[in-house]
Amino acid sequence: MITVTDVAARKIAQTLNKRGRGAGIRIGVRTTGCSGLAYVLEYVDNPLPEDQQIDCNGCILFVDPKSCPYLQGMTIDYVRQGLNEGFEFQNPNERDRCGCGESFRI
Repeated sequence: MITVTDVAARKIAQTLNKRGRGAGIRIGVRTTGCSGLAYVLEYVDNPLPEDQQIDCNGCILFVDPKSCPYLQGMTIDYVRQGLNEGFEFQNPNERDRCGCGESFRI
C-alpha cells in the first residue's frame, strides 16, 4: 500500500526516539488548501481500533480507513534541497498540485 524509503524510515525513527514515546506515525489526508487535500503526519501514542497498521522499513505507519484510498501506491521519502528538508510524498493518484505545493487533487 505505502512504501517508505530507508532515509524516511530512519528520520521517522529518529523523531520518535527524540520524542521519547510513540507507537508510530499516522499518515492521512485532510480537506484543505487550493487543490482540496493535504497530507497530514502526526505522532501516534494510542492507535485507534480502525487504523490500518503498516510496517515499512522498521517504522510503523497508521492509516485511517478514510485516507486509505487516497494513499494507495504512495512512496514517502525524506529529502534535503539546499536549506530545506522534509518529507516528500510521491503519490501516483495525484492529478495535480497547487502552485505552493501544500495541497493536491485526486
